[in-house]
Amino acid sequence: MLELSEIWVYPVKSLGGIQQQESNVTDRGLELDRRWLLVDADGRFLSQREYPELALFKPEIAGDSLRITQRVLSESIDVQLRPVFSKEEKIEVTVWEDTIEAYEVSKDSSDWFTKLLGFPVRLMYMPDDSERKLDPDYSITGNEITSFSDAYPFLIIGQSSLDDLNGRLETKVPMNRFRPNFVFTNGEAFEEDNWREFKIGNISFVGVKPCDRCVMTTVDQEKGVVSGKDPLKTLAQYRNFGNKVLFGQNVIGLGLGIVSVGDEVKVLSKSK
Repeated sequence: MLELSEIWVYPVKSLGGIQQQESNVTDRGLELDRRWLLVDADGRFLSQREYPELALFKPEIAGDSLRITQRVLSESIDVQLRPVFSKEEKIEVTVWEDTIEAYEVSKDSSDWFTKLLGFPVRLMYMPDDSERKLDPDYSITGNEITSFSDAYPFLIIGQSSLDDLNGRLETKVPMNRFRPNFVFTNGEAFEEDNWREFKIGNISFVGVKPCDRCVMTTVDQEKGVVSGKDPLKTLAQYRNFGNKVLFGQNVIGLGLGIVSVGDEVKVLSKSK
């Protein structure tokens, strides 16, 4: 039986993740996943691709707040999990080619990140009434939305896929290099590549596109630095398809509800 073994959310895009025992599946991804975003002075999103030190910021749930700690400096800030804003305060931000309306969380939070990063940034939040639609080429109904994720609401990876990769590496890497939402066990390496319809517990999902990987996989998530050319270099030797290095499957959800570690993952159909 395929089994859900890990659940991860990344509240602030490109910052650290939070591992959970259960999570609520919403219309745009797991609850809290990538609802916050750091942007530069031009409103463009920040990423570990350019700023690997973002990995040093660790989020955690602290009551009604999201607490973010810079682990090296041991400095923290709390922001509301469910902030309330005036409708007049929306600002346009960009993630890749998408323009999205969002709110600045607060001047204090923006100043805190600006001080620690050393250049002007703002911490933004995506409200429920801000919709970012998926690429229509990969949409199921035409109405699916996502958060500040790169492109899709969910990412799933099999533990066997990572084990296969680590068997080829001189220095093994943890799953957090690939930032999945879901990890499953008991499957074959890379079988998720061909999943189309599947269920986690009672909730249905559709695999729409294998995930092409970038230099962000070379960032050591504990140290906040680029650790070398692997695992991307090794992956490129045997997971290169059409000049894209693939690892993991991008996923759309077809239902709402709770998923929990230990849930059965049941594959209903596969792609060609």
